[in-house]
Amino acid sequence: MTVCEKPATAGVVRRLFLPWLFILLGIAAVPAFGQQGGSDWTQFGGDQASSSSSNSGAGITAANVASLSPHQIQLDGTVDASVIYLRGVNVMGAKHDVFFMTTTYGKTIAVDANHGSILWEYTPPKYQSWEGSRQITNSTPVADPDRQYIYAAAPDGTVQKLAISDGHVLWRTAITLLPVREKIASPLREFRGHIVAVTGGYIGDQPPYQGHVAILDAQTGKLLHVWNSLCSNRPGLLNPNSCQDTQSAIWGRAGAVIDSSGNIFVSTGNGPYNGKTSWGDAVIELNPDATEILGNYTPTNNAELNDRDLDVGSTSPVLLGGDFLAQGGKAGKIHLLSIKAIAGAEAHQGHEIQTVSTPSGSRMLTAAAVWRHGPETWMFAADGNGTAAWTLENGKLVQKWKNNTGGTSPLVADSLLFVYDPSGGLRVYDPAQGTLVTTLACGSGHWNSPIVVDGKIALPEGNANRHLSTGVLNIWTLPAGH
Repeated sequence: MTVCEKPATAGVVRRLFLPWLFILLGIAAVPAFGQQGGSDWTQFGGDQASSSSSNSGAGITAANVASLSPHQIQLDGTVDASVIYLRGVNVMGAKHDVFFMTTTYGKTIAVDANHGSILWEYTPPKYQSWEGSRQITNSTPVADPDRQYIYAAAPDGTVQKLAISDGHVLWRTAITLLPVREKIASPLREFRGHIVAVTGGYIGDQPPYQGHVAILDAQTGKLLHVWNSLCSNRPGLLNPNSCQDTQSAIWGRAGAVIDSSGNIFVSTGNGPYNGKTSWGDAVIELNPDATEILGNYTPTNNAELNDRDLDVGSTSPVLLGGDFLAQGGKAGKIHLLSIKAIAGAEAHQGHEIQTVSTPSGSRMLTAAAVWRHGPETWMFAADGNGTAAWTLENGKLVQKWKNNTGGTSPLVADSLLFVYDPSGGLRVYDPAQGTLVTTLACGSGHWNSPIVVDGKIALPEGNANRHLSTGVLNIWTLPAGH
């Protein structure tokens, strides 16, 4: 279903343009605490492959990171995800550097990155019906390459295209027929005019639901194709009750990851598996329009993983470059795979190149980061009780360091590694040595993760499972003169 509506019927947009309000009242404008200029961060992980690595010259270094100035922005909702960033975009007729984020109950908010003011808020039309309930989203929006629009998810299973200028809606499209069972937990992706969105289930694995990969036309919002992880021989949106199998959620923190050719990689949670039409606990490679399986993999103990609720898809595939892919999961293991070896529609069970432990041997619910450092490829991962680093050497993962401090999805920026501890604190490491540089103070959270842009760090905090309608965005900035 595609719904093209005017803002009055497609949700409420509040335009809160505080600096101009202060000027009109004859009061000094809100002072800037950030710096302008730099580069965008348009989607979760920074790019379509979700590498979570940047060498854009944000200006934050080991020498100055401990002296960053902290600021807290109060939000009308909890952002249990990440934010995106666009510099110098036109909002209400003026240029702004802007953070965009979606709250657990579907409000999408634009925050001025240099002043902390709320520029606008978009509220979905059914917001009141699920506020305070278990019906949420943990999704991160994605920006259109034209820098005029963003795309955001809502708890009613819709994706909406919003104007960056003022937050008004251009289209809304449903990617599930049963939003009280099927959840958009993962970030949205944009690639070559398509929006890629995935669905899973809610806490408790209450059937019926299936995992979907939905492809939408970014211009019109038309739902072009849906690949289903169960009943995969049936294209299009399923009524979950109409498929004989249930579960097989797609809910990893990075969601779908996309290689340079446009091929889509996803991993699924526990559910039935037959290697033909049911793909529970599997890694799947799809062609760019999600109409064909190009490759697949599941561990040999697939049945045990399903019985014990040890989702392979508790984390997304990690594209390491070339022929290599890594896949973690709830079983406390990371498998290194050859993309060529798992190619084809026929079932592939086992035949991993290598299997290593997650940082602490516990379940992995986070996205990994991939860092190209000179000729080396590094991978960083965190679980609930540890953080670790590996390099890819001669086709094998070689562990370089690990510690006993857990975290959410790591980020590498300008030769620093940032890992948020959901019990509180943003830890900053030397990525090559694993030594702690500093810890930036902040509150507790859940799946939140940081971005680093233009001399600023942005990190939302808070836990969606507390069902709050308020939240906090932390912004740390370089002191004046840096």
